[in-house]
Amino acid sequence: MSAIVRISNLDKYFGRLHVLTDINLEVVPQEVVCIIGRSGSGKSTLLRCINFLEEPSAGEIEVDGLKVSASIRGKARRNAIRDIRLRTGMVFQEFNLFPHMSVLDNIMEGPITVKGMDRGRARQIAEMNLERVGLLNKRTEFPNCLSGGQKQRVAIARALAMEPKVMLFDEPTSALDPELIGEVLEVMRKLAHEGTTMLLVTHEMGFAKDVADRVVVLHEGIVIEQASPAEIFSNPRDPQTRALIDRYRVGQASQQA
Repeated sequence: MSAIVRISNLDKYFGRLHVLTDINLEVVPQEVVCIIGRSGSGKSTLLRCINFLEEPSAGEIEVDGLKVSASIRGKARRNAIRDIRLRTGMVFQEFNLFPHMSVLDNIMEGPITVKGMDRGRARQIAEMNLERVGLLNKRTEFPNCLSGGQKQRVAIARALAMEPKVMLFDEPTSALDPELIGEVLEVMRKLAHEGTTMLLVTHEMGFAKDVADRVVVLHEGIVIEQASPAEIFSNPRDPQTRALIDRYRVGQASQQA
Protein backbone atom coordinates (compact mmCIF):
# COMPACT_ATOMS: atom_id res chain seq x y z
CA MET A 1 0.00 0.00 0.00
CA SER A 2 1.34 3.43 -0.95
CA ALA A 3 2.16 5.88 1.84
CA ILE A 4 -0.28 8.72 2.41
CA VAL A 5 2.36 10.62 4.44
CA ARG A 6 6.01 10.52 3.48
CA ILE A 7 8.70 12.50 5.31
CA SER A 8 12.10 12.47 3.62
CA ASN A 9 15.40 13.71 5.07
CA LEU A 10 13.68 16.26 7.29
CA ASP A 11 15.83 18.64 9.29
CA LYS A 12 14.66 21.49 11.49
CA TYR A 13 16.74 24.20 13.12
CA PHE A 14 15.70 26.89 15.56
CA GLY A 15 18.63 29.24 15.12
CA ARG A 16 21.67 27.08 15.82
CA LEU A 17 19.65 24.47 17.67
CA HIS A 18 19.26 21.33 15.57
CA VAL A 19 15.82 20.11 16.67
CA LEU A 20 15.17 17.37 14.07
CA THR A 21 17.86 15.42 12.26
CA ASP A 22 17.34 13.51 9.01
CA ILE A 23 13.84 12.24 9.79
CA ASN A 24 12.47 9.63 7.37
CA LEU A 25 9.00 8.32 8.07
CA GLU A 26 6.10 6.87 6.07
CA VAL A 27 2.49 6.33 7.11
CA VAL A 28 0.03 4.24 5.09
CA PRO A 29 -3.74 4.84 4.94
CA GLN A 30 -5.67 3.75 8.07
CA GLU A 31 -2.46 3.36 10.07
CA VAL A 32 -2.22 4.71 13.62
CA VAL A 33 1.30 5.88 14.43
CA CYS A 34 2.18 7.08 17.93
CA ILE A 35 5.26 9.23 18.40
CA ILE A 36 6.75 8.98 21.88
CA GLY A 37 9.84 10.31 23.60
CA ARG A 38 10.98 12.49 26.46
CA SER A 39 9.91 16.13 26.64
CA GLY A 40 12.03 18.24 24.30
CA SER A 41 12.81 15.37 21.94
CA GLY A 42 11.21 17.13 18.95
CA LYS A 43 7.91 15.24 18.80
CA SER A 44 5.59 18.24 18.46
CA THR A 45 7.96 19.98 16.06
CA LEU A 46 7.91 16.92 13.81
CA LEU A 47 4.13 16.88 13.78
CA ARG A 48 3.93 20.61 13.06
CA CYS A 49 6.34 20.29 10.14
CA ILE A 50 3.93 17.91 8.40
CA ASN A 51 1.36 20.68 7.85
CA PHE A 52 3.95 23.47 7.80
CA LEU A 53 2.95 25.15 11.03
CA GLU A 54 6.72 24.91 11.40
CA GLU A 55 8.84 25.46 8.32
CA PRO A 56 11.22 22.54 7.67
CA SER A 57 14.83 23.63 7.29
CA ALA A 58 15.59 20.82 4.84
CA GLY A 59 13.90 17.78 3.35
CA GLU A 60 10.56 17.00 1.75
CA ILE A 61 7.03 16.49 3.03
CA GLU A 62 4.43 14.58 1.02
CA VAL A 63 0.77 14.23 2.01
CA ASP A 64 -1.74 12.43 -0.20
CA GLY A 65 0.46 12.85 -3.28
CA LEU A 66 1.29 16.54 -2.65
CA LYS A 67 5.03 17.10 -2.27
CA VAL A 68 6.67 20.19 -0.83
CA SER A 69 10.43 20.58 -0.59
CA ALA A 70 12.00 22.91 1.94
CA SER A 71 14.29 24.24 -0.79
CA ILE A 72 11.46 25.43 -3.09
CA ARG A 73 9.83 28.84 -2.79
CA GLY A 74 7.11 30.72 -4.67
CA LYS A 75 3.39 30.62 -5.37
CA ALA A 76 3.27 26.93 -6.31
CA ARG A 77 4.76 26.06 -2.92
CA ARG A 78 2.27 28.25 -1.06
CA ASN A 79 -0.62 26.63 -2.92
CA ALA A 80 0.71 23.13 -2.16
CA ILE A 81 1.01 23.97 1.54
CA ARG A 82 -2.57 25.25 1.56
CA ASP A 83 -3.73 21.99 -0.04
CA ILE A 84 -1.73 19.91 2.44
CA ARG A 85 -3.39 21.77 5.30
CA LEU A 86 -6.79 20.96 3.82
CA ARG A 87 -5.83 17.29 3.87
CA THR A 88 -4.60 17.25 7.48
CA GLY A 89 -6.78 17.78 10.54
CA MET A 90 -4.88 19.10 13.55
CA VAL A 91 -5.82 18.75 17.22
CA PHE A 92 -3.66 20.76 19.60
CA GLN A 93 -2.87 20.58 23.30
CA GLU A 94 -5.09 23.60 23.84
CA PHE A 95 -8.61 23.58 22.44
CA ASN A 96 -8.57 27.00 20.72
CA LEU A 97 -12.34 27.18 20.39
CA PHE A 98 -13.97 30.52 19.58
CA PRO A 99 -15.58 31.55 22.89
CA HIS A 100 -18.25 33.74 21.24
CA MET A 101 -19.53 30.89 19.03
CA SER A 102 -21.69 27.92 19.91
CA VAL A 103 -20.27 24.42 19.64
CA LEU A 104 -22.05 23.94 16.32
CA ASP A 105 -20.82 27.24 14.89
CA ASN A 106 -17.25 26.46 15.97
CA ILE A 107 -17.36 23.29 13.89
CA MET A 108 -19.13 24.87 10.92
CA GLU A 109 -16.70 27.79 10.67
CA GLY A 110 -13.91 25.94 8.83
CA PRO A 111 -16.04 24.24 6.16
CA ILE A 112 -17.86 27.53 5.44
CA THR A 113 -14.95 29.99 5.44
CA VAL A 114 -12.16 27.77 4.13
CA LYS A 115 -13.98 25.36 1.82
CA GLY A 116 -16.87 27.65 0.80
CA MET A 117 -19.48 25.10 1.86
CA ASP A 118 -23.10 26.20 2.20
CA ARG A 119 -24.47 26.42 5.74
CA GLY A 120 -26.93 23.56 5.31
CA ARG A 121 -24.28 21.06 4.30
CA ALA A 122 -21.82 22.42 6.89
CA ARG A 123 -24.44 21.93 9.59
CA GLN A 124 -25.05 18.32 8.52
CA ILE A 125 -21.32 17.56 8.66
CA ALA A 126 -20.92 19.34 12.01
CA GLU A 127 -23.79 17.44 13.61
CA MET A 128 -22.54 14.13 12.20
CA ASN A 129 -19.11 14.69 13.74
CA LEU A 130 -20.54 15.89 17.03
CA GLU A 131 -22.40 12.61 17.17
CA ARG A 132 -19.14 10.76 16.48
CA VAL A 133 -17.55 12.35 19.55
CA GLY A 134 -20.69 11.94 21.69
CA LEU A 135 -21.61 15.62 22.01
CA LEU A 136 -24.55 16.21 19.70
CA ASN A 137 -26.61 17.25 22.73
CA LYS A 138 -24.13 20.10 23.37
CA ARG A 139 -24.41 21.69 19.92
CA THR A 140 -26.09 24.88 21.16
CA GLU A 141 -23.79 25.32 24.18
CA PHE A 142 -20.88 27.75 24.31
CA PRO A 143 -17.31 26.65 25.17
CA ASN A 144 -17.36 28.20 28.65
CA CYS A 145 -20.15 25.75 29.58
CA LEU A 146 -18.06 22.69 28.69
CA SER A 147 -15.51 20.66 30.61
CA GLY A 148 -11.95 20.40 29.32
CA GLY A 149 -12.62 16.94 27.97
CA GLN A 150 -15.73 18.12 26.17
CA LYS A 151 -13.84 21.06 24.67
CA GLN A 152 -11.19 18.73 23.30
CA ARG A 153 -13.84 16.43 21.85
CA VAL A 154 -15.38 19.46 20.11
CA ALA A 155 -11.91 20.32 18.80
CA ILE A 156 -11.65 16.79 17.37
CA ALA A 157 -15.09 17.14 15.74
CA ARG A 158 -13.99 20.50 14.29
CA ALA A 159 -10.92 18.91 12.71
CA LEU A 160 -12.97 15.98 11.36
CA ALA A 161 -15.51 18.37 9.81
CA MET A 162 -12.86 19.45 7.30
CA GLU A 163 -12.88 15.84 6.04
CA PRO A 164 -9.10 15.41 6.22
CA LYS A 165 -7.16 12.46 4.87
CA VAL A 166 -4.90 12.40 7.95
CA MET A 167 -5.50 13.41 11.57
CA LEU A 168 -2.62 14.89 13.56
CA PHE A 169 -2.85 14.93 17.36
CA ASP A 170 -0.33 16.97 19.35
CA GLU A 171 -0.53 15.67 22.94
CA PRO A 172 -4.32 16.13 22.97
CA THR A 173 -4.72 15.11 26.62
CA SER A 174 -1.83 17.04 28.18
CA ALA A 175 -3.99 20.04 29.21
CA LEU A 176 -6.71 17.88 30.79
CA ASP A 177 -7.31 16.88 34.38
CA PRO A 178 -6.64 13.15 34.88
CA GLU A 179 -10.32 12.25 35.25
CA LEU A 180 -11.10 13.80 31.83
CA ILE A 181 -8.34 12.11 29.82
CA GLY A 182 -10.23 8.84 29.37
CA GLU A 183 -13.17 10.37 27.49
CA VAL A 184 -10.85 11.92 24.89
CA LEU A 185 -8.81 8.76 24.48
CA GLU A 186 -12.03 6.78 24.00
CA VAL A 187 -13.02 9.02 21.07
CA MET A 188 -9.57 8.51 19.56
CA ARG A 189 -9.87 4.74 19.99
CA LYS A 190 -13.17 4.91 18.13
CA LEU A 191 -11.58 6.87 15.28
CA ALA A 192 -8.77 4.33 15.07
CA HIS A 193 -11.29 1.48 14.86
CA GLU A 194 -13.12 3.37 12.09
CA GLY A 195 -9.90 3.34 10.04
CA THR A 196 -8.87 6.97 10.48
CA THR A 197 -5.23 7.59 9.54
CA MET A 198 -3.65 9.12 12.65
CA LEU A 199 -0.29 10.49 13.71
CA LEU A 200 -0.29 11.08 17.43
CA VAL A 201 2.26 12.68 19.72
CA THR A 202 1.50 11.42 23.20
CA HIS A 203 2.75 10.65 26.68
CA GLU A 204 -0.17 8.22 27.11
CA MET A 205 1.83 5.03 26.84
CA GLY A 206 -1.17 2.81 27.53
CA PHE A 207 -2.97 4.26 24.52
CA ALA A 208 0.11 3.77 22.32
CA LYS A 209 0.43 0.17 23.53
CA ASP A 210 -3.23 -0.69 22.96
CA VAL A 211 -4.20 1.28 19.84
CA ALA A 212 -1.14 2.08 17.72
CA ASP A 213 -0.15 0.04 14.71
CA ARG A 214 3.37 1.40 15.05
CA VAL A 215 5.31 3.33 17.68
CA VAL A 216 8.06 5.77 16.70
CA VAL A 217 10.55 6.78 19.38
CA LEU A 218 12.25 10.16 19.14
CA HIS A 219 15.32 11.13 21.16
CA GLU A 220 17.07 14.48 20.75
CA GLY A 221 15.49 14.96 17.34
CA ILE A 222 16.45 11.54 15.96
CA VAL A 223 14.24 8.50 15.32
CA ILE A 224 16.05 5.92 17.42
CA GLU A 225 13.54 3.12 17.03
CA GLN A 226 10.23 2.27 15.39
CA ALA A 227 8.30 -0.98 15.60
CA SER A 228 4.99 -2.50 16.59
CA PRO A 229 3.78 -1.72 20.14
CA ALA A 230 4.41 -5.35 21.10
CA GLU A 231 8.07 -5.05 20.13
CA ILE A 232 8.58 -1.60 21.63
CA PHE A 233 6.98 -2.43 24.97
CA SER A 234 8.28 -5.98 25.39
CA ASN A 235 11.70 -5.83 23.76
CA PRO A 236 12.95 -2.27 23.17
CA ARG A 237 16.35 -2.26 21.48
CA ASP A 238 17.65 1.20 22.26
CA PRO A 239 18.71 2.10 25.84
CA GLN A 240 16.74 5.36 25.68
CA THR A 241 13.59 3.46 24.68
CA ARG A 242 14.15 0.98 27.50
CA ALA A 243 14.44 3.84 29.99
CA LEU A 244 11.22 5.36 28.66
CA ILE A 245 9.32 2.07 28.92
CA ASP A 246 10.75 1.39 32.39
CA ARG A 247 9.41 4.75 33.63
CA TYR A 248 6.02 3.85 32.19
CA ARG A 249 6.06 0.48 34.00
CA VAL A 250 7.03 2.10 37.30
CA GLY A 251 4.15 4.56 36.89
CA GLN A 252 1.73 1.71 36.15
CA ALA A 253 2.88 -0.19 39.22
CA SER A 254 2.47 2.83 41.49
CA GLN A 255 -1.07 3.42 40.20
CA GLN A 256 -2.02 -0.19 40.90
CA ALA A 257 -0.46 -0.20 44.38
